[in-house]
Amino acid sequence: MLSDAVRTELADELELAERDRVAIDPLVARYPDIDVVDAYEIQLINIRRRLDSGARVVGHKVGLSSKAMQQMMGVDEPDYGHLLAEMEVYEDVPVEADRYLFPRVEVEVGFVLGADLPGADCTEDDVLAATVAFAPAIELIDSRIKDWKIGLTDTISDNASSAGFVLGPERVAPKDIDIKAIDAVLTRNGEVVAEGRSDAVLGDPVIAVAWLARKVASFGVRLKAGDIVLPGSCTRAIDARPGDAFHAEFAGLGSVRLQFI
Repeated sequence: MLSDAVRTELADELELAERDRVAIDPLVARYPDIDVVDAYEIQLINIRRRLDSGARVVGHKVGLSSKAMQQMMGVDEPDYGHLLAEMEVYEDVPVEADRYLFPRVEVEVGFVLGADLPGADCTEDDVLAATVAFAPAIELIDSRIKDWKIGLTDTISDNASSAGFVLGPERVAPKDIDIKAIDAVLTRNGEVVAEGRSDAVLGDPVIAVAWLARKVASFGVRLKAGDIVLPGSCTRAIDARPGDAFHAEFAGLGSVRLQFI
């Protein structure tokens, strides 16, 4: 476990890396003793700084929610990061790729909460009862760690490699669609680059959201009405380059676009 001083030092490094778009060496390579508690505390240092500067939390994202990714990282549960209002991007406003270091996109079924979720005892039934709608979403991920050479504690410290998100216009109530069977296709510049299904997320994205509610409760956080939750990607992550136009189509859920310049 790291000292508070070292945690603050590493938070400083990540903050400057994001601001200046200059990647840093993996934290775990320099501090082999860093653990998950250290990593979440480092993440929270930078989130609190942004909140103190006027930022607003609008939800959370779950990462490492596929079994393949967990096996690759050597973990048995997902991780999470914060979504801030300033991170939202829009279908009709092109995103400047050079705002990021190594941007990638992921295809997700977003949850829009209509009621607060319980904390430590949250169940999948609680999630479905509180979800007012599912929405087509693309998460823009980025890493402030050089070349995406990340371990678990690197990505957690780095706000779970989160950078932005966009929601499509469609909203579908949970009762009107099978959340475990939504096929998704992602195209880049008209070419199919990834395909997947919503059950790639722990077999059921609802499981990921219930896990998230329980996990953040241990840090004194609750998922609230109006929050957006991104439960994890249906597909592999795809690199984003200047000029790329992405379009994600979800069976029964609509679509979402994201353009880079």
